Amino acid sequence: MAVEEDIKNLSDWLISEARFVTDGVAMIDHLGKRLMDMGIPIWRLRVAQRFANPLLTAWGVIWRPNQPAEEYVISRRQMETDTWIGSPFQYVTERRKTLRKDLTNLKTGIEHHVYYELAEQGGTDFFSLPLEYSDGTAQGMSIVTNKPEGFSHRDIAIMSSLRNPLALAMEPLAVRRSLASLLKTYLGAGPASSVVSGAIRRGDVTRLNAVIMAVDMRDFSSKSSTWPEDKLLNCLGAYFEIIVGSVHQHHGDVLKFIGDGVLAVFPISDATPAQAQTANALAACSLAREKLAEWNEAHEDMSFDFGIGLHVGEVTYGNVGSSDRLDFTVIGDAVNLASRIEDYTKELGCPIVCSDTFAEFSNVPNSPLGTFKIRGTEREIGLVTPLS
Repeated sequence: MAVEEDIKNLSDWLISEARFVTDGVAMIDHLGKRLMDMGIPIWRLRVAQRFANPLLTAWGVIWRPNQPAEEYVISRRQMETDTWIGSPFQYVTERRKTLRKDLTNLKTGIEHHVYYELAEQGGTDFFSLPLEYSDGTAQGMSIVTNKPEGFSHRDIAIMSSLRNPLALAMEPLAVRRSLASLLKTYLGAGPASSVVSGAIRRGDVTRLNAVIMAVDMRDFSSKSSTWPEDKLLNCLGAYFEIIVGSVHQHHGDVLKFIGDGVLAVFPISDATPAQAQTANALAACSLAREKLAEWNEAHEDMSFDFGIGLHVGEVTYGNVGSSDRLDFTVIGDAVNLASRIEDYTKELGCPIVCSDTFAEFSNVPNSPLGTFKIRGTEREIGLVTPLS
């Protein structure tokens, strides 16, 4: 009778208070502890959720007793490997059936590698079940024990009885995470945060001081007219991967793709002053140039180059458009200036060109290039190129 009451109490929590939990780790931590209190011998608990995202496919939480929960994200590329193909999660989400596997009696060489890994670590019994959501999708949950006798019929019955309440609790959390991920993919971290916080009306804008990076691919128009489409797309994909990866690795945020151009910022704050962000921006540039050299060496038939312009100033981003169609865009004199500075990388034959304003905040030695008129204005600006 006490177990039945525990099941009811946990089920009531899942369909009531748990729906308002915004932290997936906290949710699974609470669930794991409650199941352990009910006598289920959990060695590892995992809940995985699919993203509505063209780049990131899934996120999840792995929980073990007396250990910090581990949150993870799976990219779409990983889903094209045996990480997903043939996995128990593929089985339960596509077939919408429960799955149980005796880890002490695995057949050699024919099971999915996750079973062998769990068995090697001490797992004895694996149970997975689908969590079906109201949008028609199915997510997955798995529980593993390391008890020699495995799960009892009672354990399986308890976990199965909580399947629908857990789905009700996880769905709002999954929707929020999926939305935030999708916005970040298309808008960048800063703008995505603004939209999630409610800055969604036309005219809502955010202003920030930042190091601004403008990047442009060389001879893209020529490549577009002479290269086959698949070759062009592979090259363009590699280019964006190099730039975006380098920016993110050094704490920057990509705000906009404009044709073959990329606009990124390194926001300035008390925690990350201008001097630190100019260093981060230059580190991102160096990493991007290193990755470019590696790509070109390995793909001579798809080699390319790009120029980078760097400036420091105020950026304004927000919603513009009509009453029924909005776009999140980036504007401001400093943005235009960064783009014009990048134009000079071609004329001056330097892959990286910085404004004298940028140079004022940077500790990296530079070589002065001279004073130049900014196209379309009467304004002149001093330009430099970093020496390291």
